[in-house]
Order: sequence, then structure tokens, then C-alpha cells
Amino acid sequence: MKAMMYKSFGNSDVLELKQVDKPGVKDNEVLILVKATTINPFDMKIRSGNLQKMMPVQLPFIPGLDESGIVEAVGSKVTRIKVGDEVFATSSSGSYAEYVVTNEDQVALKPGNITFDEAASLAIPLATSYAVLVEAGQLKQGQKVLIHGASGAVGSIMVQMAKALGAYVIGTASGIGVDRIKELGADEVIDYKTQDFTTLVKDMDIVADLVGGETQLKSFEVLKKGGKLLSIVMPPPAELAEKFNVTAQFVSSMSSHEKLEYGIKLIEQGKIKPAISKVIKLEQAAQAQDLVAHGGVNGKIILEID
Repeated sequence: MKAMMYKSFGNSDVLELKQVDKPGVKDNEVLILVKATTINPFDMKIRSGNLQKMMPVQLPFIPGLDESGIVEAVGSKVTRIKVGDEVFATSSSGSYAEYVVTNEDQVALKPGNITFDEAASLAIPLATSYAVLVEAGQLKQGQKVLIHGASGAVGSIMVQMAKALGAYVIGTASGIGVDRIKELGADEVIDYKTQDFTTLVKDMDIVADLVGGETQLKSFEVLKKGGKLLSIVMPPPAELAEKFNVTAQFVSSMSSHEKLEYGIKLIEQGKIKPAISKVIKLEQAAQAQDLVAHGGVNGKIILEID
């Protein structure tokens, strides 16, 4: 099978198209003929080699954390998924390829009302949004949530899920992202390049931090006492949480079919719509990674595999 992979860490030019063996399946695994995968910022962090001490990978390495496609084989203990099913899933690596193997628990049936490209674009954003809003945030109807980076791949899905849960949603974005977030149903949108969110919002029940840095630190100021600052990019300082009498937590999302199926219900009801920025062929994976690394992408960049 063909796969985009690298034999050494570095810039995007380390990615090469190679022919490699098709993976086999173990008892609880599913082999997927990949139709589409996506570019995630985490792909570049692994490629740089900066995570080797924390999360070592073995070279040569095939990147890719999510996929959609058709099931070609299943392990002996797989019960929910069968050969021929159209699915979408997350995986620990390997989806920049014609085939990928992933655990059955991370695979869900693709909704019939979306394409393979759209399904791939939703896998990680759905799981992450669920982890932040439902698991960690326990978001309730009528609560106020501020989502930083709301026009990005995860943020745009989080806005829609928060609205579906009945929240009052404020998002930060810039440029064309401002109009995009309004279209997705945000009650208010703040242009972070021209407006200071700390002067415009207060008494937030939840701040979903998809940006980090100074934005995260300033977010403590806009939370109500007992509110929650939930970040997917960096652990918030415990001393600031104590100072402002709030909960502050780094949320690491472990994907599962249950989280995907929660999102599927909202997709089928028309409450969540995919956010795709651009579709590129697998062979142009290096170019696609550079686009995401440059920033300012509204929605997912898809890699199609023929």
C-alpha cells in the first residue's frame, strides 16, 4: 500500500510517499480502507521530534490520527463492526495511508447524510468537544460558555455542540472566521485582533481554551466564581485557579465510539455540520501540513486517498 511517512524528524520535507506492507489485524482491531484523513496540529508536533521524551514514536513513522473509509477486515473479537461497513474513527497513528488499523472501540458507523471527507473532518473535533463540554464541563442549558479559537477545526464543532446543549455561546475569531462563527449559531463573536474579550464578557460558566498562552491567562478574569477554565493546549496555572476561585483543567481527550455516536445524533438532527477548509490529495501531505502550521485555517484540511 502507499503511505506518506518519514524516516527522520524535521520540517514537512521529511514526508515521503512510500510503498509499505498492508497492516494485519489483531483480535480487537479493524482494518479500514482509508478514503480520507485530516491534518491535525499534533501531527507536526510529533514530526518535529519535540515530543520524543514524552510520547516517543518509532521511525520510520506514518502520521495520521483520524480517518473515514470502508472496513476490509476485522479481528476475531470484534462485535460491533463488520466487513463492508462505512465508518469513521480515530487512531494512534497511521492514517496517512491506504489502509489503517485501529481498535474497534474507536470506530463508529459513518452517518448516511455526510460524505467520507466530512466524516473524517468530524472524528477528533467531536471527541474533543464532548470531552470539554460534556465530560469536563458538564455544560447545562442556559449556561454561558466562551470558546477561544472558535473558527478552527475543533472550535467550529464545539460552538455547534454547545448551542445544541442549550448554552449561550460566545466565540473569539478573526477575519472571515468572525462571519463563519456567526453562521454556526454563536450568540456573540469577538474579533480578537481588534477587541479585548476581557472588557466585553464576564461571569462565564465555562471558558474553552483552544489557544493557550496569554489568552488562557487573561481568561481567568472573565469566569464567574466556581466557573471552569478547560484547555486542550496547555495546563492552566493552579495558582490562578485558586486566586480566582475557579476550576482550571487540562483536558486530554481519549476518543471512543460512544463520543462519536453522541455527535452522530447531532449530525443526523442537523445540529452539527462539518467544517472543511480545503481538500488535498495524500501526495500533497507536506503542503497540507504547512498550511495548518501557518495558522488561520477555518475548518479541517482533508487528505483524500485514491
